[in-house]
Amino acid sequence: MRFMMMTTDDGEQQGAPDEAMMAEMGAFIAEMSAAGVLLATGGLEPGGTRIKASGGKVTVTDGPFAEAKEGVVGFALVEARSREEAIELSKRFFQIVGDGEGVIQQVFGPGDEVPGA
Repeated sequence: MRFMMMTTDDGEQQGAPDEAMMAEMGAFIAEMSAAGVLLATGGLEPGGTRIKASGGKVTVTDGPFAEAKEGVVGFALVEARSREEAIELSKRFFQIVGDGEGVIQQVFGPGDEVPGA
């Protein structure tokens, strides 16, 4: 099962990560990559570009967006045996980085059965 684990901006400024935290995070990423659990990870630019389609018209607006208080600022795509395993991986992430918020959502692809569909 694939899960997208997203870190959201909770509106509180965080200081720059220290060397020890970066080393611990590097080891965590290396461990997950070697185990085949981590498929992709990265940080996201603030704001980005918003695309909206309505009534056959497509509108493109460049950010940042003032109303995006809980925007996604980072992600990890993982392969886990269960939602519970994905939650445990996210807990380990937050034990390393400290305070923050995130969202975990299952990712479905071609041929996957989507619950409730």
